[in-house]
Amino acid sequence: MTTRREFLRNATLASAGLALSGISRKTNAASYSRIMSSNEKINLAHIGIGNRGWDIINEFDKTGMANVVALCDVDLGAEHTQKALAKFPNAKKFKDFREMFDKMGNEIDAVAIATPDFAHFPATMLAINLGKHVYLEKPMGRTFHEVELMIQTAKKHPNVVTQMGNQGHSEANYFQFKAWKEAGIIKDVTAVTAHMNNSRRWHSWDPNIKKFPPAEPIPETLDWDLWLSALLWHDFNKDFHYGQWRSWYDFGMGALGDWGAHILDTVHEFLDLGLPEEIVPLKLDGHNDYFFPMASTIQFNFPKRGDMPPVTVTWYDGVNNLPKLPPGYGKSDLDPNIPQVAGFEIEPIKLNPGKIIYSKELTFKGGSHGTTLSIIPEEKAKEMEKKLPQVPKSPSNHFQNFLLACQGKEKTRSPFEIGGPLCQVFCLGVAAQRLNRKLVFDRKTKHVVNDAFGDAFLTGIPPRKGWEEFYKM
Repeated sequence: MTTRREFLRNATLASAGLALSGISRKTNAASYSRIMSSNEKINLAHIGIGNRGWDIINEFDKTGMANVVALCDVDLGAEHTQKALAKFPNAKKFKDFREMFDKMGNEIDAVAIATPDFAHFPATMLAINLGKHVYLEKPMGRTFHEVELMIQTAKKHPNVVTQMGNQGHSEANYFQFKAWKEAGIIKDVTAVTAHMNNSRRWHSWDPNIKKFPPAEPIPETLDWDLWLSALLWHDFNKDFHYGQWRSWYDFGMGALGDWGAHILDTVHEFLDLGLPEEIVPLKLDGHNDYFFPMASTIQFNFPKRGDMPPVTVTWYDGVNNLPKLPPGYGKSDLDPNIPQVAGFEIEPIKLNPGKIIYSKELTFKGGSHGTTLSIIPEEKAKEMEKKLPQVPKSPSNHFQNFLLACQGKEKTRSPFEIGGPLCQVFCLGVAAQRLNRKLVFDRKTKHVVNDAFGDAFLTGIPPRKGWEEFYKM
């Protein structure tokens, strides 16, 4: 077994420029052999067990393929973590994922990580380098650099299975988009409109903010220092905690990072978009230096790829910041499978989260998550009906797909090599939001070339003392 102590030693060597190989293979080979030889359940550890973490715990439990051996959360005394603790009384409990791996790393095959966005990176990096398969909620990381390190680390450890948690990638839209693209129904796409116009947590706040909200007493059960992970210190405030962290540049990714992976995932993969050349903030209402705008319109310009023409993707968020709809659009339906998280339910509105795809010959409309596409207007859809290919059904949902991949029976549909570049698009969008100016991006060097601050933003502020180890691989 590769221990965390060995990981730290190897990380130091790697930072000195020495080549490493096989860090994960010893542990993972033994784990893989055990699973395959007896067809046992996957020994799964959950990091982040409340709210969305609780949803993920239940989804994995429904598969009947996982054995929960450890539960890790920085607030084991909180009300929102008690259901998970009660459901798996025999699982070992930890506040710190580092201690969990130190004490029982040889008992864990895989981890499911459902912490806030800014805390994804350290746990993921340690898990991969210890040979543990990783299911990670979207977006993968808060900065472009973090996501890049995760992509490259996963590549160095090909025996480790990774899956980003955009569950629509295992539902009907994924298989339909793939089939329609391969059949030539979706071709010559030139523009995509993506929209998420529901109310967000920060929409009631004052954008004339001049400083962070004042310090408040830390809940007795919460290890706030550990919650902050690698971030620089922030005094506790209730508006940083629970789902409120999504609102702040220092903690989350706003509406774009939260919903982009559910709306643009198939567009990004099957149109081979990769990374954009330009990111242009067209509208940022209520822009400030602390939390996300009240409304954002952001344009991403992607170049020609092979025989596919350039594509402009335009993102809209904000309650009244609605995109122009094409003739024959019809009504907007809300995907009934969108999960409710911690009582925060997406309510149906006039224009529900989704996308409009414009090609040279056809126009498509689609929703979020697993919602399938339809051709508009209706007359054109009827004309095309007999030309549409048969769409296969999904052999497994996103959670089953991950566990089956851990057993070597399937490949994950949203591994880091696919989910990572998608998240990096959103990281670039957030950089443009934060700086409120156009960024020109070099796809080969992966640097912003017109703005030094924009380029620095892709890396972000260095981690706190004690957390540097995870950035050395």
